[in-house]
Amino acid sequence: MKFFASWLGWWVSLVLVGAGARAAEAAERVLLDFSRGAPVSAVQTSDVRAVVEGGRLRVVTGTERPWPGVTLAAPSGEWDLSGFGHVAVALENPGASQVTVFCRVDNPGADGTRHCVTGSLSLSSGQSGTLRVPLKRSAESRLDGQLFGMRGYPHGPGVAGAVDAARITQVLLFVSQPAVPHAFAVASIRAAGLYTPPTAWVTDATPFFPFIDTFGQYRHKDWPGKAHSVADLVGRREQEARALAADRGPGEWCGYGGWAGVPQRQATGYFRVEKVAGKWWLIDPDGHLFWSHGIDCVRMMDRTPIAERATWFEAFPGDDPEYREFRARGYALKGHYAGKSPECYGFAAANLKRKYGADWAAGYADTAHRRLRAWGLNTIANWSDATVFLLRRTPYTDNVSSGRARRIEGSEGYWGKFPDVYDPSFAAGLRQGMEAKSGGTANDPWCLGYFSDNEMSWGDETSLALAALKSPPDQAAKLELVGDLKAKYGDVEELNAAWGTGHESWEALIESRQAPDPQRARADLVSFYAKTAETYFRTVGEAIRAVAPHQLYLGCRFAWVNAVAAQAAAKHCDVVSYNLYRRSVADFEYPGGDKPLIIGEFHFGALDRGMFHTGLVPVENQAARAQAYRDYVLGAVRHPQFVGTHWFQWQDEPTTGRVYDEENYQIGFLDVADTPYPETVEVSRAVGEALYRERWRGGGTGSGSDATECD
Repeated sequence: MKFFASWLGWWVSLVLVGAGARAAEAAERVLLDFSRGAPVSAVQTSDVRAVVEGGRLRVVTGTERPWPGVTLAAPSGEWDLSGFGHVAVALENPGASQVTVFCRVDNPGADGTRHCVTGSLSLSSGQSGTLRVPLKRSAESRLDGQLFGMRGYPHGPGVAGAVDAARITQVLLFVSQPAVPHAFAVASIRAAGLYTPPTAWVTDATPFFPFIDTFGQYRHKDWPGKAHSVADLVGRREQEARALAADRGPGEWCGYGGWAGVPQRQATGYFRVEKVAGKWWLIDPDGHLFWSHGIDCVRMMDRTPIAERATWFEAFPGDDPEYREFRARGYALKGHYAGKSPECYGFAAANLKRKYGADWAAGYADTAHRRLRAWGLNTIANWSDATVFLLRRTPYTDNVSSGRARRIEGSEGYWGKFPDVYDPSFAAGLRQGMEAKSGGTANDPWCLGYFSDNEMSWGDETSLALAALKSPPDQAAKLELVGDLKAKYGDVEELNAAWGTGHESWEALIESRQAPDPQRARADLVSFYAKTAETYFRTVGEAIRAVAPHQLYLGCRFAWVNAVAAQAAAKHCDVVSYNLYRRSVADFEYPGGDKPLIIGEFHFGALDRGMFHTGLVPVENQAARAQAYRDYVLGAVRHPQFVGTHWFQWQDEPTTGRVYDEENYQIGFLDVADTPYPETVEVSRAVGEALYRERWRGGGTGSGSDATECD
């Protein structure tokens, strides 16, 4: 009874927090509703067939124009949406293939770049969703080139990528350069979300430089939670320490963060997965049901470049001998510093030393574990600091990399080329990486398991085979592919007849770096792609199990992937992982069948607390961010295949961009001065308290009558 009262109190808290966040979204205006007879007389079409039926505007595109779609004009000439944060389009995909729908919101004189804003949403066949287009009022300003090395910048007046929300004339819905016809259906178009202006503007001060204070924060504005002095930091440390001492976290969690509220299942001493009453679960080492509510990058300290930026920083702490230790060089993969190793500074680390004292690293590790439990989080997820997770007070994940392997030289991708899984360096490097974990994370009961790599460039289902063919003659993947083709066709002339090529010999094919017609060669290309994907997952799995046989292989954190690769993962991974930056995963469909899934990364961000970039999924303000967090995690909790979600990341990225790739996203549970965002923390706390009951809802007795397991 005591637990029920406690749980009910937390559930009420969750509802109230959700209600508060919804209040920020409550203002809504229907612009067009096709279920209620929206006026369509002004609909203009471009290379599409469009008809209103079944309460939907149904559109089927042609392929003759680059952007086939429809234009929906404001019935009275203009909409005044000045109070709203975004335009929301309720979409469905009635077609047989995936479709990406773009929405452009226009002012008078829009040309696709100026006086308009654009968003997009990808939907699988049969899927529905909401496409949101933020109504940006201003453009990001680089002050004529004086600002650089960031993904987002302070705002200034502008027309490129911005609109006057009081004068919206029309909405365009279209697809981009389709090779085959696509279909989509529109139920309604609404304006929603309360508009919250960005905190930072280039007009906030004259002179603008310096614009970053001694704590790494934007200097020219104030906001709730901003640190103004070291005394602020110390006072917050003491206040939080008292609160954490009284907060032991969710009432019915066991030591690992599993659910002590139902009978235990078989205890193996390690984490495993099991299907119970129709839903996949992790099972903790003691046999308790476990759902991984986690967070990435716990105490991972990003640095920002200071090279070429001498005028940017006020009272720069890196000049103080006590804080010079946080100066270092860092490698840049992308952006202004790409290929260089500029001098950088870690404002976040300097702030921790100011806040926690000379022995800040040890003190902060203890605080991190206390925070996690109090905030309803039970997993230290990827990219986190080993000095924190190896205290073995919170379950954690680890990662093994194929970075030692030779790359397929004909491949390409956002983070780099794909590893050559046929080259001996691939398996050898994985073995070496896992052997280094012996005595550390390997066979540690607190370690859930291992991810491999991250957001690899899987491309489409022919890409890796085409990449092999475009590689040098000594590329192992190319030699493997040619060997498969020899075995199938025997004579190279048979291959030429099938592919429409003119190779004089197999040796000539090996020497060639030309790709064949992907349609004529498709069957062979897809076959080799599937073989390559399976070789990747099988080899990684073998390397993990050779050193850590009791721990889970958690997949490769798919971001861009096709069904062939996803199905290969299902054959060799214990859990398949995705980094899914979207509003919801409640309706996610996995093409690999009934397999446990985990979210490796997701986030939401806003511009109302001094940062310059929202991250990959923008929201209007912190209340909206908290609501988005709640909706996303509980959507995954209710999904029978997901066994966890991991937020990216623990702390905001540097205001002036991290050195590696310029990211400066407002995506932390904490800001650069180690101050928690209370809206997100409170929702996380409430979700953590409620998640086991919510997942169990409708889950039966858990007697194990339909249980299957995978160690």
